[in-house]
Amino acid sequence: MSRISQTLQPSGNVVAETETKKKGGKMDNVKIGLEIHIPIKTKQKLFCDCPTNYYEISEPNISICPVCTGMPGIKPHPINSKGLESVIMLAKLLNCKINPKIFIKRKHYNYPDLPSGYQRTSEPIGVDGNLGAVGIWEVHIEEDPGKYDLNYKRVNYNRSGTVLAEIVSAPDMHSPEEARNFLKEVINLVKYTNRTVDIGGVMRADVNVSIEGGAKVEIKNVNSQKGIVKALKYEILRQKNLKNVGSEAKMETRGYDEGQMITVSMRTKETEDDYRYVPDPDIPPVYLKEISEKIVLPETPRSRKKRLISEYVLRDDYADILVRNKEIADIFEDIVSKNKTLSEISSSWICREVMRQLNYRDIEWSDEKNKLNKKILSDLFVLLANNSITENTGKKILERVIDSGELPGEIVKKENLMIECDDDVLEKVVNEVIEKNQKAFNDYKAGNKSSMNFLVGQIMKGTRGKADNKKVREILDRKLGSI
Repeated sequence: MSRISQTLQPSGNVVAETETKKKGGKMDNVKIGLEIHIPIKTKQKLFCDCPTNYYEISEPNISICPVCTGMPGIKPHPINSKGLESVIMLAKLLNCKINPKIFIKRKHYNYPDLPSGYQRTSEPIGVDGNLGAVGIWEVHIEEDPGKYDLNYKRVNYNRSGTVLAEIVSAPDMHSPEEARNFLKEVINLVKYTNRTVDIGGVMRADVNVSIEGGAKVEIKNVNSQKGIVKALKYEILRQKNLKNVGSEAKMETRGYDEGQMITVSMRTKETEDDYRYVPDPDIPPVYLKEISEKIVLPETPRSRKKRLISEYVLRDDYADILVRNKEIADIFEDIVSKNKTLSEISSSWICREVMRQLNYRDIEWSDEKNKLNKKILSDLFVLLANNSITENTGKKILERVIDSGELPGEIVKKENLMIECDDDVLEKVVNEVIEKNQKAFNDYKAGNKSSMNFLVGQIMKGTRGKADNKKVREILDRKLGSI
């Protein structure tokens, strides 16, 4: 790398120091769009009968046939109707207008993961949609390519030909954080269909970014929400540095090197003409109107929020937090559907303490580092609801089990953490604390009411946090009031 180019390449470690000006959390003159690839759950591939469980198979190139490996003279099977229906459903959930008829086209490009030299992809199934403030340009269906290992120069075609939905957004996002939040919202919405492959690492996104009216740069196959933020921060800073030395970003396709947290040039960006789109002569036109009219849309985050508030008498803000993550909302409902008395304590602990712990660790619920599950949370909430442990003990247990996966009840039993509410035991501890803290005792007599909190703290310390706070205060009130 030349000395000049080195000055244009920001280190991945200083990405967070970008000096891009912001207004209301948005970066000036930055436009970001996403092309999100959603693997659709089907038993067979899009144009053949091969199984689609590529993510469960370690041996390469066994779930293949002449169709999905592009053998000469082999014709595709009729389009997978279940996969097509699922993509139409996604388009409708994204408020798109559904086109009545589409053609399947061949998108030509040469890459090792594409054995036929072209990818079968449809014309837009849905157009002109939106998700909140972000426009959706189109939703279409296509074949997933195989998987090319750049390091070992090997190709695994088990994934080749599986059903993929592509969601193309308008460039309506103006910061890496906005892009991440939009992607998170899309992923959550599609999970409500129960028709997508919900396995980490299989959902991918291409990120388009330009600054100050410059050329659009595409970053290929970023496969995590954190990766999108890091890739965009680096790329925005790289393009700014080019402008600072009087140069311009060029229209190109770049890859994201997760290890170094940088983007690297792959090839000059293709235009639509470069792909030489032509209707596939082996596939007749696909009519969507009748299929679309028969689709029953699933419950959405918005409709689920209304139902949770009505059915479980939830606070509006708690219901809003729960439905933003389908797995967490499912766990909440599994717990409280069996015992509605747990509704209040479950919603407040999930939305406050559980989310606080996840945010502190900078992990998502689905992250493998998170060991929480329905059984652990239910066990914890029952202990709290029954006043078997104090709130403080509950918080400490949660901090532990999120990393260890232990059952709270077993910890409480093994380490004798049950709440202490025996009057004689508490009375003895209170007397000992008062005797050892005569200054606080005298301060309270002199009118310093905050001394009560100090004394309570000492009592809790003396009982390892197990004392019933309410009873402690009752005993202290009685003793201090009788002075």
